[in-house]
Amino acid sequence: MPYDSSLDEKVFSKSWENDTTRLSVSVYSYNKGPKKLQITRENKNAEGEFRFTKLGRMAKDETEAVLPFIQEAVTAMA
Repeated sequence: MPYDSSLDEKVFSKSWENDTTRLSVSVYSYNKGPKKLQITRENKNAEGEFRFTKLGRMAKDETEAVLPFIQEAVTAMA
């Protein structure tokens, strides 16, 4: 069965950004299934628009910024 975006329910989402990067912490439930955590990174391109990129490693300031969001997300997963 292929992915169907209409079955994907966003339960929680918060974002943090600085001059060049936006990190988003979200919780999704697909087709009424278990709630799952997703962390995404977007970087600004030369035109100043955010573009999705691989999350990769996180710097200390990024980790400290999203940690409270992750803790909130865990509560939303209950």
